[in-house]
Amino acid sequence: MMSAAGLGAELIAKGDQLELCWPQCGRGIGAVIKCPGAAELIAGVRIAPLALWPDDRGYFLEVGRSRQGLLAGFCPETTQVSASLSYPGTVKAFHYHLRQWDCWTVAAGMLQVALVDLRRGSATFGARNTLYLGVLRPWQLLIPPGVAHGYKVIGETPAILVYVTDSFYDPADEGRLAYNDSRINYDWELQHK
Repeated sequence: MMSAAGLGAELIAKGDQLELCWPQCGRGIGAVIKCPGAAELIAGVRIAPLALWPDDRGYFLEVGRSRQGLLAGFCPETTQVSASLSYPGTVKAFHYHLRQWDCWTVAAGMLQVALVDLRRGSATFGARNTLYLGVLRPWQLLIPPGVAHGYKVIGETPAILVYVTDSFYDPADEGRLAYNDSRINYDWELQHK
C-alpha cells in the first residue's frame, strides 16, 4: 500500500474534488471484509445487511427505499436503477467514477467484489477490500467516488447485480482500468483459504 497521501503516485484522473492515482499493491486480494463494521473497510464504503425473505416459492429481497438506508443521500429525481446479469466465472473490473456513488445489491447468485481506493489523500489510499456478496450474504454495498470496483461471479449459477446510482449514467464520469493491471495486482484466482 502507498502512503496515506499517495504523494508521488502517478495520476489516473482528476475531477473537481478528487485526484485518483495508481497505488502500488502487492499480489493478493486485500482485506476480506467479514462484517459490516470491519476496521479494514475502505474509507467511505458502507455496508448494510438486507433481509431476505425465503418461502416455498423462492425469496423476496427489498433493494431500497427512497431517502432511507444507504440510499438516504440519493436524490430521487436523478437516481438511476440498473441490473446486470453475468455468467459464472465472468470478471467485470475495474471501473471508477469521479462524482457518482454506486449502491450494489446482488439479487441472485454470488459475487466476489473487489474494491481499491484510488483517492489521493484518502486515509486508505491503496487499500484493497474483498467482499463476498449474494444470496449467501445479502449485504448492500455503497461505493463512493474514487474507489475502483469490480467483481467476479463465483459458484455455478449466473448472478444478477442490481445497482442504484445517485446520478444518471454519464460516460465522462466513468473510467476503466484493466482487471489484471499490475499496479492494482488483484488476484482473481481461487484463493484456497
